[in-house]
Amino acid sequence: MDAARNPYTPGAGKAPPALVGRGRELEEGRVVVARTARGASADAPIFYGLRGVGKTVLLKALQNQAAAANWMTVEIEGKQESTEQHLSRRRLARGLVGAARSAVPRRQRMSDAWKRALGTIGSFSIAAGVTGVELSIDVQAGSGRGDSGDPTVDLEELVHDLVPALAESGIGLGIFVDEIQDLDPAMLSALVSVQHRAHQNSWPFHLYGAGLPNVPARLAEVRSYSERFHFVQIGALSPADARAALAEPAEAEGVTYQDAALDRLVDVSGGYPYFVQVFGDQAWRAAPGHAVITRQDADIAVAQGTAVLDESLFHSRWNRATPAQKKLMRAMAEDPVQSQISDLVARLGKRKPSDLSVARDELIKKGLIFAPERGYLRFTVPHMDDYLRRQVEE
Repeated sequence: MDAARNPYTPGAGKAPPALVGRGRELEEGRVVVARTARGASADAPIFYGLRGVGKTVLLKALQNQAAAANWMTVEIEGKQESTEQHLSRRRLARGLVGAARSAVPRRQRMSDAWKRALGTIGSFSIAAGVTGVELSIDVQAGSGRGDSGDPTVDLEELVHDLVPALAESGIGLGIFVDEIQDLDPAMLSALVSVQHRAHQNSWPFHLYGAGLPNVPARLAEVRSYSERFHFVQIGALSPADARAALAEPAEAEGVTYQDAALDRLVDVSGGYPYFVQVFGDQAWRAAPGHAVITRQDADIAVAQGTAVLDESLFHSRWNRATPAQKKLMRAMAEDPVQSQISDLVARLGKRKPSDLSVARDELIKKGLIFAPERGYLRFTVPHMDDYLRRQVEE
């Protein structure tokens, strides 16, 4: 087929051509926007799950919903690197300035509520180190609010001062945080604290998030009351939805799949959206000039797609591990889904679970494994165990 017509979009965070199997999550996002417009309370979702299940895509879809309703929206991303973490407040401030410029009512005379709100945003931004802040010719930063240097105090003052303006315009403020488990502790604590206050006071402020399976536990470590937030686990697509994610984009280009080809690709992808896009992309490449993607094309796609995943997804993560951490990961790969720590202790010739603590904790910090329950470990990347087993075989 024509490469220019290839409908598949393999890549982290890229929106697929057909966002199937996520209707419930999209509807929940619509309800949050609708209830906010009515002045009613609502719980924004915080998505968590394995890598490759489409959490980032869903987060962006909900941000687009909010933006379409003229909300102030800001997107930031948690970073593991210590050199990047301290910049989160500055990125939030820049986002708020941009969102405010878009949200201010287009009228000749600005209301007092918006003037006060913009003044606090300006102060917050300057305190965060954002230079050249200019929100309006009628508003000057320096309100004495939002600039104490304490992230929790400043963010709470900022949102408090924004609420009357948001209510006046019938809109909300949404902070959308990807990789939320990696956000620096001070900023994460501030956001969670302000969301808690928003729940208590029905403020039109909503913290949306997406991250790894340890997100609920991570937020509970920061603030215990975050356990009451609206956490939504995102998993693999059902076989029917995975088939639709492969077939519908191709059909839009006049191309169909043999049933056997779809069965093969759905099976090898495990229903994980990222993998579906990779194998769909390779199936398209494997069938030049064909109007039908065959089982033979699918077999070629599996071989080529596996090589792509090994190089682009698995290899880079494997290289981030130290030799001791790699030993633990190899031992985990001998189990089909998750590993019991007591089995790993015996498998690695150790005496007690604490002998694995350093490697385990560092791998969790790197986002390579997580503890699905007490005494067990699992990879955050689907099929990582298959990759490690292939290494052994080779």
